[in-house]
Order: sequence, then C-alpha cells, then structure tokens
Amino acid sequence: MLGLLSLLLIITYLDRVCISVAGPRMQEALNISPLAWGWVTGIFTLSYAAFEIPSGALGDRIGPRLVLTRIVLWWSGFTFLTGLVTGYYPLLFIRFFFGMGEAGAFPNTAVAVSRWFPVHERGRAFGVVLMASQLGGAIAPLLVVPIQVHYGWRASFYLFGILGVAWSAVWYWWFRDSPQQKAGISQEELEETRDLVAKAQHPRLAHRGLPWMIALRSQNLWATLGVAFCYVYTLYFYQSWFHTYLMKERGYSENDLLLSSLPFLVGAFANLTGGLVSNALVKKLGLKWGRRSIGIVGLGMAAVCTIGVMFTQHWLGALILLSLMFGGITFQQPTMFAVCLDIGGEYAGAMAGAMNTAAQSGAFISSVAFGYLVDRYGSYNVPFIPMATLLLLGSALWLKIDPTQPLIPLTLDVDSPNNPLPHSI
Repeated sequence: MLGLLSLLLIITYLDRVCISVAGPRMQEALNISPLAWGWVTGIFTLSYAAFEIPSGALGDRIGPRLVLTRIVLWWSGFTFLTGLVTGYYPLLFIRFFFGMGEAGAFPNTAVAVSRWFPVHERGRAFGVVLMASQLGGAIAPLLVVPIQVHYGWRASFYLFGILGVAWSAVWYWWFRDSPQQKAGISQEELEETRDLVAKAQHPRLAHRGLPWMIALRSQNLWATLGVAFCYVYTLYFYQSWFHTYLMKERGYSENDLLLSSLPFLVGAFANLTGGLVSNALVKKLGLKWGRRSIGIVGLGMAAVCTIGVMFTQHWLGALILLSLMFGGITFQQPTMFAVCLDIGGEYAGAMAGAMNTAAQSGAFISSVAFGYLVDRYGSYNVPFIPMATLLLLGSALWLKIDPTQPLIPLTLDVDSPNNPLPHSI
C-alpha cells in the first residue's frame, strides 16, 4: 500500500513540475508574459484549494479506493489535454480542472495512512510517501528536458497523462480501504489496525462530516492552517517559477536545468529524515514536542537560507542555498501531515483537506505575487522577501500546535441535544 501511494505522489509531482520545467518554452510558444504566467500557475492552486476539503471528506465517507481512482483518472486526462493547448485562455481552463482533480491526492493519502498505520508509525509513513513526491520533482527535469528538446514540450504532458491512467487501474484492482478487507494480511497486523478502522467507521461518520462549528473554535486548527499557508507559499515557488528563475535570473541554459533536480533530491532525503526523526522524537520527548521541534527547526533553517539566496551572486551557491531552503521546508512536511491525523482523528481526510486548502491559498497568492513583483520591480530576487518573512512566522506558529488535543474528542457526542455547541455545517 505504501509503495502504491509513493508511486502516486511521484506521478503527482511529475505532472506538477512538468509545467514548471516546460514553462520557459510554453511562455515563448504561447506568448505569455510573466504576470500572465503567474495566473497560469495560480489558477491550478485556486481550484486545488477549493476542492481539498470536499475530496478529503468524501474519502472519509466512502474510502480512498474509489476516490483516488476517480481523481487520478480525472487529472491525468487534463494533463494530456495540456499538451494540446494552443492559447492562453484554454490553458487557464485546463489548469483549473487539472487542479480540481489533484485536490484529493494528499487528503486521501492521509485517509489511507490513518487506516493502515498506528500513530507511532505515521511520521515515518508520511516521510516515505513525501520523499517519493520529491523524487517525482527530481525526475521531472531529467525526463522533460530531453523530451522537449527532441519532441517538443507537448510530448511530456502526453506521457505523464498515460502514466496516471495505468496507476489508477492497478490501485483499484489491488487496494482495499482497510487491512480487514484485504486478503493475505497477517493476524498481527489485523489486531494492530482494528481500532483505527473502528474509529474511521464511527457511527456519526455515516451521516455527518467534520462538525466545523466545533472545529473552528480550536486553536490547533488555526495554527495548523497558518503553518501550512506560510510554508507552502514558499514551497510552491519550486513548482511554478523555479526553472524560469534559474534561466532568467541566474543565467542557466536549458541543458543546465538538469541541475534543477538537486533541490528535489535534497527534499526527498529531508522528507524521509524528517519522518524518521519525528518518530524517534515522539518516543523520546512525547507527542507535543516530538512534533513541534521538527517544525520549528525545519522552517527556521529554510528562512535563513532564503535570506542567503538574495545576497548570493554565484550561480552554484544560489542553487545550493535553494536546495537547503527546500530541504528545511520538506524536513517538517511529514510531521505536518502526521499532526493532521493526530488532531483530526476519524476526520483525517477532512482535516488534511482543510490544511491543504490553507496551503494552496498560500500557493495561489505566491504564484500570482511572484509574477506581479517581477513585473513591478524588474527583479526575480524581490519575491524572496515575503518568502523569508512567512517562513519565520510559520516556525513561530509551530509553538501553538498541540497534537495531543484532538479537534473533536470521541467522548463528545455532536448529535446530542445536550451538546452546547452548534451542530456541523
């Protein structure tokens, strides 16, 4: 199961980073300005954010088997259509629907992990699947650059669209929504995961989603959303403007873009390391500080490296700092997803969806603001100022997150007439 989820996130990031790598050629071929390109990358995040919570809540209710099959088929179709686009406005339309499909990938990955892995293994599990996503980002330039040199930028979108269709077929055939439904699972694993499945199938989930009027009173929810907004504002730079930045600000040639795999390789190592360290610290320091310390250190280091990028003139030094900056962000990323499961409980999909909605709000503002700031000031370095500021803010917000406090305790009957808080909406 973890292997299939890892392959899913590799394909997810291949599809996302593909447009960043092909960006310089696409901007030239379709006559798209920097400000307009910001909207091309931003429209994806707008629809992605809008459909995160519905897709995650749907996974909570009917399971990730059907939901992931549907959404991967959907976004693979629009990946393929990206290769057929001939103008700016059709490209905006296709990218919007592409984002709508990809919205459920991470929330339903969270649902699957919550039903197959006990609490102390979740940080490691997310470390593995998120490492795979960064490998997808690392592989993308190695595939896209040769393909677009020999066959044009359109061919890469055709190839990645077909990969998603193949994954969907295998996932639907092999995966089941819980270990109890899967033949060949050992009795030991069935016992270990029985409580997880029981919580996921709690009676109140049969007819209700996450009771938002209760959840919205939680400091945990708002702190988690704040951290996600802050770090993804910077993270999305690597999926939208990174390759354009290297060519237009740092003087990289198209062939030099093969070196752009470095941040994603560092990110893959950081994702895996962050998950493993999180597991170890939870055992040593407890759940609260085992999670918090990862976030504070990761985003703090990323902020320092972001400041360094603005003052570095050497092309290789800038790439190394950009890689370390990406590594700091991705080091804390598995812990962020683990926290969503910690505080979300049986509403893991909805909580992960809410977190990713805030995250993609940051991504949308980032992609549009980057283009605006470049257009306004004529510099690709100015956009790094808000990046550094938000990373420092995100590091501080980790102090407000307490993973030992669930949003909706199981002891609270949200349907009881004696419940003093409003029912779910």
